[in-house]
Amino acid sequence: MRCSALLAAAGLLLSACDSSGDGGSGQAGSTSFQGRGPITYAAGKDATGVTPKVIARWNELHPKEKVTYIQLPTDADSQRQQMIQNAETKSNAYTVLSLDVVWTSEFAAHQWIDRLPENQFPLQKMLKPVVQTARYRGGLYAAPASSDGGLLYYRTDLMDKAGITAPPTTWSEMTNDCAQVKKKVPAAKGMSCYAGQLQKYEGLTVNFAEAVNSAGGIVTDANGKPDVDTPAARKGLDFLAGAVKNGTIPKEALTYQEEDGRQAFQAGKVMFLRNWPYMYSLAQKSPVAGKFAVSPLPGLDGPGSSSLGGHNLALSSFAKNKATALDFMKFFSSEDSATTFLKDASLAPAYADLYNTPSLVGKYPYLPVLKQSILHAVPRPRVVAYGDVTSAIQQEAYAVLTGTKSSAQALKDLQSDLQKATAQ
Repeated sequence: MRCSALLAAAGLLLSACDSSGDGGSGQAGSTSFQGRGPITYAAGKDATGVTPKVIARWNELHPKEKVTYIQLPTDADSQRQQMIQNAETKSNAYTVLSLDVVWTSEFAAHQWIDRLPENQFPLQKMLKPVVQTARYRGGLYAAPASSDGGLLYYRTDLMDKAGITAPPTTWSEMTNDCAQVKKKVPAAKGMSCYAGQLQKYEGLTVNFAEAVNSAGGIVTDANGKPDVDTPAARKGLDFLAGAVKNGTIPKEALTYQEEDGRQAFQAGKVMFLRNWPYMYSLAQKSPVAGKFAVSPLPGLDGPGSSSLGGHNLALSSFAKNKATALDFMKFFSSEDSATTFLKDASLAPAYADLYNTPSLVGKYPYLPVLKQSILHAVPRPRVVAYGDVTSAIQQEAYAVLTGTKSSAQALKDLQSDLQKATAQ
């Protein structure tokens, strides 16, 4: 029998023990966490380039237990599809999975991932909403690796020239600010006002939910019961559709995912952009460096609500070398690694103290805004049939944005679709 060693570089005591040197059972539902050796980490492609560096640090310390980074597509829907295909064939190709926070319930309910030992992760140091995303029926089925809250990126240089001293807190203020900037700043006349992620993929579900929540509506309640056919939800969807129709949101935004929006903002094509915090460090290396800031998302009558984003680490039920996998999950989700991802990729950490550290706040002034975004964020539907739910949302929301269906009819149809999906 041999026990895992002390990771001095990360400050982590890795205490999992292994009674054998083989690959482990790889059986679904296994909680023995046995087996040591090479493993894989399946996650979406990292535009920041930090993930390979963190994995390389692990591999230097564990030459006999190396991690291979399997880069999945950048869009969340394709990532989820490939992970499900892997699980349905009971393949051990993926060991540790980087799950969007809304997939935990689905993967746990289908027994595609193992329940984790809570006492081996510092959950008490993490933001409570973040920890909740890793739970299913009272058990811990994932380790919070990063959180996410939507932010409004805006061009401070253009607003200053127009005499606007504060970012908008409502949708109407944002459109008015945009009009004032275009009127007073010649360089802004060709710019569009606002963009988000409106392509028909998971980003549209996020943007739709944020619009609905920011108008006082809900998609589902805390128990997963749909309640989206309401006047409040209609106001949120009508804001997006009306903005596309009148040009406040450029029609190109109907093809935008996160990276498309980031590039448009950095190229000076849009004045306001909804995106995640990962964009901050990249934009600081672009032509708009020093010319932008972030604020909470605007809403109908005041500050809006973000959808709660982020990624958790889960252990495939069919994987081998689970002792190594558990140790790697501790390493990758540690406060030390979270600090690295914050500094080098501006990813939102799960650890509460990092948002209040003066040296970090001084260097990353968006942290207080981001913390509030996360604490007040509204989770997307926590349902087992999440794939059916998000597909229905994307279908109906996109129909309204492209003008092929009214918001009233779309929300009526969506309510019916969600009731069917959640009744399964």
